[in-house]
Amino acid sequence: MSTTVNFVYQFLRVKLHTFSQFLFDEHIKSRLMRDIRFVRAQREAGAAPYTYERAEKFQKGIRKLGMTADGLSYLDQFRQLITQIGNALGYVRLIRSGGLHASSNAISFLPDIEKTMPFELLCRGLNYSATTQAAARRLENDIADLVRNFTEGIQYFKLLVDVFASAFRDTKSYHLQQFYAIVPPLTLSFVDNSVSNKEKMFKKNQTGAAFTDDGFAMGIAYINALLDQSVELDGLHWFKTIEQHIAQEKLVAERKDDHGDEKLQQTRALTLQRLNERNAEFQLLYYSLSGARVFFKQPDS
Repeated sequence: MSTTVNFVYQFLRVKLHTFSQFLFDEHIKSRLMRDIRFVRAQREAGAAPYTYERAEKFQKGIRKLGMTADGLSYLDQFRQLITQIGNALGYVRLIRSGGLHASSNAISFLPDIEKTMPFELLCRGLNYSATTQAAARRLENDIADLVRNFTEGIQYFKLLVDVFASAFRDTKSYHLQQFYAIVPPLTLSFVDNSVSNKEKMFKKNQTGAAFTDDGFAMGIAYINALLDQSVELDGLHWFKTIEQHIAQEKLVAERKDDHGDEKLQQTRALTLQRLNERNAEFQLLYYSLSGARVFFKQPDS
C-alpha cells in the first residue's frame, strides 16, 4: 500500500500541475471570472445560479480556441485530465480493497481477534527451549500484524487530500478557486462523450467504446475536496437546472404539431429518445459524484 500511495502521489503531482496551468490560462481564467460574476448576479435576482445556456456557451467558446486531430477541445482534454486523476484514486481504493480481502482470508484462521494469547510467556512457563520461545514470539508478532492490517482503517484518500490541500487553498492560487464554475460545462463534455462511447458499442468499429466511466466523478470529488468547495459546488444547483431544462425540452417536443407527417413523427421520437438518454447520463453522473464525494467527507462535516 505504501508503494501504491507513493506512486499515485508522484502521478498526482504531475497531473495537478497541468490542472493548475489550464486554469491559469488567460482565456480560461477570464471566462470563469465572467461566469462567477454571472452566478452572483443570478443569485441576487433570485434566478437559477447557473443556466444550461451558459454552460453551452462556455463549451462552444472553448471549441473556438482550437481542436485536436481527434476532434477534442481544450475542455475535453481537461475532462480527460480530471478522469485520469480520478482513476488514480480508484486504483488506490482497488489495491486497498485487495489488501483487506487478503487480510480477511488470512485472519479467518484466528478464533478471536480481540483476544490475545501470550504464547511466549506460556512457553517460558513450561520451560521450553529458547528456540521454541523465539518461535512463539514470532507467532505473536505475526498474529498482531494480521489483526492490525485488518482492523486499522488508514485513510489513504485523506492523506492524498492533506498533502496537496494547503497549496490548493493558498491565497496565491486564486485561479484554482474558480474551479467550481467550470464544472457545469465539464459535465456537458462528459455526457456528450459518454453517449458517444455507448453508441460505439453497437458499431463495427468499437474504438473508444465504453459503457461506464466513473473516473471523472471521482476526479471532480477529489479536486472539490482539495479546494474545500462543497458549498460553492452545491450552490450552483446544476443538476436541478439540468433536470428542468431537459423536462422543458421534452415538453416542447411532445407538444409540437406534426400534422400527421410520418417524418416529423420520427424526428420527434428521435428527439425524445435523445433527451431521455442524456437525462439518464446526467442522473448517473449525479449519483456517481454524490457517491464519490462520500469518500472525501470529513468526519466533522
